[in-house]
Amino acid sequence: MTPRTKVLYFSHITSPTALTLPVQALCRRARAAGILTVIDGAHAPGQVDLDLTTLDADVYTGNLHKWLCAPKGAGFLWVRPELQPQITPLVVSWGYGPERGHFEENDFVSAHQWQGTDDISAYLSVPAAIQFQAEHDWPAVRQQCHTLLTATLARLETITGAASPYPPRAPRRFQQMAVAPLPPQSDVVALKQRLIAEHHIEIPCFAWQGRPLLRISVQGYNNADELTQLAEAVQTLLSQ
Repeated sequence: MTPRTKVLYFSHITSPTALTLPVQALCRRARAAGILTVIDGAHAPGQVDLDLTTLDADVYTGNLHKWLCAPKGAGFLWVRPELQPQITPLVVSWGYGPERGHFEENDFVSAHQWQGTDDISAYLSVPAAIQFQAEHDWPAVRQQCHTLLTATLARLETITGAASPYPPRAPRRFQQMAVAPLPPQSDVVALKQRLIAEHHIEIPCFAWQGRPLLRISVQGYNNADELTQLAEAVQTLLSQ
């Protein structure tokens, strides 16, 4: 942050590296400096507990079809109430009316929610998705996924010889998604293609800042056998 910084934009959980950032601390420092915070929460809802009031962000967007188990297309935009008059929708909703010369409490929702003939079925399903996770003790499910992922990362580290980027005694830096480093000479494009073609495994393989990575996501419907299959497939392909 410098005196010229006006907005701090960052991810709650990064997509390529799957790191959970210290969002609340960043928001607190930004607010003290008079800087707006805009957070991309695409991977956060459902993967971590989310309290927007406690988080104290200015703007937060989140997807609900990834880890909250809602249908594809469900998401949300949250804006601090006092900032809502400054947010102009990119798609003009039926309730948009800046010509009125004033901003009432419900204008923000009216200006954004009715976008012509857009199908809102995915949005309407969100309460059912939240209820489903509540009924199935999702905090315990998330912990099981994290435990399974941690064991898989350790196994892959043994296979690849590439050290994990997560310090063992640091605060939790990943949740149900993490990256496993691959050997420096790995052809990530070929590895991804062969995992699909030869082992029927669809998983992101890519280079991030010159470092080849394998990004693993573990949801409640995944099991230990599937993670074992992944580790064995990686071992087979890297040995050839």
